[in-house]
Amino acid sequence: MNRWIQKCLLLDFFLYFFVALSRIPRIGIGGPVGSGKTMLIEQLVPILKKDGYNVGIISNDVVSREDADRMRKNLATERGLMPEDLVIGIATGGCPHTAVREDPSINISVVEEMESKHPNLDLIIIESGGDNITTTFSPALADYFIYIIDVSGGDKYPRKRGLGIETSDLLVINKIDIASFIGADLSIMERDAKVVRNDKPYVFVNSKTGQGVKTVAEQIVKDVLFDAPPKSVAIN
Repeated sequence: MNRWIQKCLLLDFFLYFFVALSRIPRIGIGGPVGSGKTMLIEQLVPILKKDGYNVGIISNDVVSREDADRMRKNLATERGLMPEDLVIGIATGGCPHTAVREDPSINISVVEEMESKHPNLDLIIIESGGDNITTTFSPALADYFIYIIDVSGGDKYPRKRGLGIETSDLLVINKIDIASFIGADLSIMERDAKVVRNDKPYVFVNSKTGQGVKTVAEQIVKDVLFDAPPKSVAIN
């Protein structure tokens, strides 16, 4: 390999990492239908906003934009926590998993437009449509992957494994308030989560009341934002 080619490859390497480091951090949230993805986001955004972080949301679904409309109404229109155009719904028209992993081009396009219009954002949350335990996000789309399950699937859920449960950066186990009603043992779920995830973090939450969600927010600030202050504070 001649010196000119080596220099070109080195330049491409530095350009890639410059873009990766300078872009707005992106979090992917995936999980089965009804596991609580939307409600988790609705609880996370006020906590992050209270600490000064500005968040954009992209919500994927197969044929509707119902979840995006709900979050826009709850977080933007009624509570004024963000501009309405920072909650965008995407109807994928097919497998929601495909739109965040195999061919995330439509999501990347929306993310880039959001970044262009709102460069002051600290974080972009991308919600996948409801899918199964094989859900993951393309690294070209998301920098950090949260997978959420709920206890209604039984306390066997974590040990059933799957890419989402095993490889996500953070596993969230939701609806802990109903565990006793369906005979799910949270101590078994915790034991199995420790084994399956090989010391990767997990959090038990009740997204309906917000119990445990602050811990999720703290994990995001530490692992994704590296404890950096909000851009609005840094600029001032």
